[in-house]
Amino acid sequence: MEDIFYGQQSVLIVDVLVDGRIADIFVDDKGIIGAVGVGIRKDYKGEADFLLDGNGAVAIPGLVNTHTHAAMTLLRGYADDMILQDWLSQKIWPLEAHLTKSDVYWGTKLACLEMIRTGTVAFNDMYFMMEEAARAVDEVGIRATLSYGFIDLFSEEKREAECKATEYLVRHIKTLDNPRIRAAAGPHAPYTVSPEGLKWCAEFAREQKIGIHIHVSETEKEVSDCIARHGKRPAVLLDECGVLTPGTVAAHCCWLDEAECVLMGERGVSVSHNPTSNMKLATNRAMPCHLLSAAGANVCLGTDGCASNNNLDMFEEVKIASVLQKFFWNNPTLLPADEALAIATLHGAQALGLQTGRLVAGTPADIVLVSADIACNTPLHNATSNLVYACSGSAVETTICNGRVLMLDRNVPGEEQVLEGAVKAAQELVKRAQAKK
Repeated sequence: MEDIFYGQQSVLIVDVLVDGRIADIFVDDKGIIGAVGVGIRKDYKGEADFLLDGNGAVAIPGLVNTHTHAAMTLLRGYADDMILQDWLSQKIWPLEAHLTKSDVYWGTKLACLEMIRTGTVAFNDMYFMMEEAARAVDEVGIRATLSYGFIDLFSEEKREAECKATEYLVRHIKTLDNPRIRAAAGPHAPYTVSPEGLKWCAEFAREQKIGIHIHVSETEKEVSDCIARHGKRPAVLLDECGVLTPGTVAAHCCWLDEAECVLMGERGVSVSHNPTSNMKLATNRAMPCHLLSAAGANVCLGTDGCASNNNLDMFEEVKIASVLQKFFWNNPTLLPADEALAIATLHGAQALGLQTGRLVAGTPADIVLVSADIACNTPLHNATSNLVYACSGSAVETTICNGRVLMLDRNVPGEEQVLEGAVKAAQELVKRAQAKK
């Protein structure tokens, strides 16, 4: 059965719970779901290279993490329980100044391993030296949309360098010719990027037919500073610069007002809720998911980076997202289980322009099997409720992306090598930073 990990081959998955019924799923050798239904094994058993016994596991679409900084796995636990600006200026930025290409490669590879083990098959990433992130993603087999973190700090000279770095990454990703890896423009945020830089990113994304990934209104201070500098709130500024589009993923958005929520909806923006990171860093307001959804924005879900979360477990994130919405807005009916699971799967896929997020014939096979024979799924009165409120990523037993089995029965080939490489990279990074003090 080890051969199932290598190459693109057809797979017949039998005896899995799909939408409340025990069914089978056939995945062809191009990585496309050929059929889903009760008893279809009789029609496809002879066509499959491999038979995968689901043993009653719950089958769901692969999860999609729409905002993270994958290589920051190397910073996990390095600095916690601090004020946001102190955390950034005293700990995170000084350490990041010593990052190497090798660090980004191993940090991203560790992130991919963690995502595979917890059922995430695609992620939206913004960081530096992203050609190394692309190399890691190419090797491990999941999907990623990668953007260079464009920060010009209102300097024309710096802006020119950031434009070149963005252009380089997009060219590089196109040369890979890997349909699992896409590029996006990554203006960091309105408080770190000039209006000229924002306009350049928007126009470049339009010319290249790629998405945009940006942080928006994570803190109240960002909003007040934007009003003081530009005379308008962040979403309005971004709209005037052309940044708000149907291809844009706006992360955090905790401090949007109602008019900005309407604007996000009118522009068709995808808004990534990052509840764990925002609660841990005390941003003091929950993203107004209900207002954004009512306005027509595509609400999706992200973990943020491991320096602030501190993990990439989207099952944990989806529970916290639902519970936070209920608590902060004082309404237990907000973000119910079915909607919460949708923002982690289908909505995330839509945010990244993917055709996945559903278990239906004709779509790419991004499939996760969650054990039913486990405490968090016992009893199984309501599978969706259990997935959102009871299970963690440790309940995932099999992860399939684009038809390729990446984890089977909790086994991920090459895991030990990734862990060893990441540990070494993290240790050497800290040594370099401390040597400069």
